[in-house]
Amino acid sequence: MTIDWQAEAAKRQDDYLADLTTMLRVPSFRDDSKATADAPLGPGPKEALTTFLAIAERDGFKTKNIDNLVGYAEYGEGDETLAVLAHVDEMPAGNGWDTDPFEPTIKDGKLYARGASDDKGPGMAAYYGLKMVKDLGLKLNKKVRFIVGTDEESNWTGMKRYFEVEPAPTLGFSPDAEFPLINGEKGNVSLRVHFNNSDTGADQLISFDSGLRENMVPREAVAIVAAADNEKLAADFKAYLADQPVTGEATTVAEGVRLEVIGKAAHGMEPKNGINAGTYLATFLNNYDFAGDAAGFIDFIATKLHDDSRVHQLGLAFTDDVMGDLTMNVGLLHFDHQNGGDLTLNFRYPKGIEPADLTNKVTPQLPAGATVEQGSFMVPHYVDPEDPIVKDLMDVYRRQTGDTDSQPEIVGGGTYGRMMKRGVAFGALFPHTEDTMHQANEFQPVDDLMAAMAIYGESIAVLATDK
Repeated sequence: MTIDWQAEAAKRQDDYLADLTTMLRVPSFRDDSKATADAPLGPGPKEALTTFLAIAERDGFKTKNIDNLVGYAEYGEGDETLAVLAHVDEMPAGNGWDTDPFEPTIKDGKLYARGASDDKGPGMAAYYGLKMVKDLGLKLNKKVRFIVGTDEESNWTGMKRYFEVEPAPTLGFSPDAEFPLINGEKGNVSLRVHFNNSDTGADQLISFDSGLRENMVPREAVAIVAAADNEKLAADFKAYLADQPVTGEATTVAEGVRLEVIGKAAHGMEPKNGINAGTYLATFLNNYDFAGDAAGFIDFIATKLHDDSRVHQLGLAFTDDVMGDLTMNVGLLHFDHQNGGDLTLNFRYPKGIEPADLTNKVTPQLPAGATVEQGSFMVPHYVDPEDPIVKDLMDVYRRQTGDTDSQPEIVGGGTYGRMMKRGVAFGALFPHTEDTMHQANEFQPVDDLMAAMAIYGESIAVLATDK
């Protein structure tokens, strides 16, 4: 039976876009402040999960909801299980959008919405790939589970629960990265640096705030400063901005001067793709007469962290021949007189270095009184390029796109693919498409999503019938 997968995808475009629009209209970022026993990650992730499962039930799939944390749609029978692992949560929208991030908008062939690229657009394309397999009545010799998590952007709570209570899949892929294929992912760990709250200089750092998530380059930063000369501070700030790749403004407030910097958000796996508003603001403030912990907070950011994703200033630069560079994203920055300061440094590390190495090398470089705490971590993940899952998926990609030059890649991002020994990340960002994940005005071209749907349909058919 010869199947024109691209033609089959085209038949389903209207239905796909309607279901995707339904999903994209659900703001599904984790919100612990609204968590309940029934919605343990907040109402948004739960609603996105139940909305997806309702779509799968409508289409005739067997479904299961596990504690409103994770769920799946199942098709086929077999002793082995092929898993497709997607997520229905997303990053907070943040500011800087030209359209409503939760009202999907198509302009010039591009679908704009939070989650259009990460990961509702690709996830629903993969779901429709499975739906095509089911609609066509293809005989499979593996069970297929399309598993959706609700906390990929934070702690992977849902997918961890799945692997605690359900049998591990035999093999699988996550449609949460880029084509042609990701067969290796760096390790992931965050260090939280805490500063005390003393601030005894001629200039006072009333507050400093930047960042939404540790795995996101901060687009915005705001500080309130009571300076010895507030007018000079504002004038200096204006001059500083004129020579930097950021914008901003100084405003007089009751406490002194409010300084705002606007940079560019990006995924924390590659900080070079963004412009960190927080570290630029700290670099400006490092010219002023702060003292105590406030001075240590500002100086550490400006001299050890600013514009240094490869961590040369901390003496942590490291490169593995296969997995590439160690990278660092300064994702969360905060200081105030009541709580002191906190910085969250998110590292993506290759094989050959351990989280303890990072902690041990950072600790002696901290200002007096500052401390560092290592968070939980994920070790590097690697699937041999000769593994049949890599070869089969690359064959499908090349057959459908004609791209015979692109090769499997290793990245700093973390996907659910690493939950499986024989798990990879597979699309849906094509090599020619701009990566807007975690940014304002996130988009994915509709044609790319339809091409991905066709690739996913054939891929599922190949992997679930391969002996």
